Amino acid sequence: MRRFLIALLSLAAVGPATALAAPTEYTLDPGHTQVRFSWSHFGFSVPEANFNEIRGTIKADPDAPENATLDVTIPVAGLDTHVPLLNEHLLNKPEFFKAEAHPNITFKSNQIRNISEDKKHFDVVGILTVNGISNQVVLATTVNKVGEHPMYDGAPAAGFNATTTIKRSDYGMKAYVPAVSDELQVRITAEAIDADAYAKKIAAEQKAAEQPTKQPAEQPAKQQ
Repeated sequence: MRRFLIALLSLAAVGPATALAAPTEYTLDPGHTQVRFSWSHFGFSVPEANFNEIRGTIKADPDAPENATLDVTIPVAGLDTHVPLLNEHLLNKPEFFKAEAHPNITFKSNQIRNISEDKKHFDVVGILTVNGISNQVVLATTVNKVGEHPMYDGAPAAGFNATTTIKRSDYGMKAYVPAVSDELQVRITAEAIDADAYAKKIAAEQKAAEQPTKQPAEQPAKQQ
């Protein structure tokens, strides 16, 4: 997230000098990146849902962190409310997600503000597009860690959390407001991996999956 990557500058002081070759591209690891949201259900409960298979890239130049960019795509079909009938309702009823016409949710950063002195807390401003409707949102972001990732052979990586509040009515989803809250509380946690290292690992996993499974040698029948 743009200046979440300003925190990568600290890697120059605590990690290998080559870790921040400019410009550097990072890939969000979908297996360790989650976007969750919750809402009030008639005031009785606060259910929670999440999106799966989130894709995204971060580009950063350590000499100009203000120019870093974040570009995220979230497939609407990856929605999981943990209630199958509610999944079907939200994905197929016209008053909610228009998944067929607009299959992806996107976020593109365009500004960073309120950066803390230690550069670990800041607001990421960007454009969120849902159902083909775009609005500005602000993500209150905290950097969790910057360093070498043990699952990617020590490749540069960064992890962060972010929160925001949006109104679903701003994206054409007004059904049942206010009994079912208009406001959605959004929580994000993510890991970003050096793009080359991420691509290398994925390619290796795909190659391994394509290898034919060796069948055990057939044993000769025992003589009676």
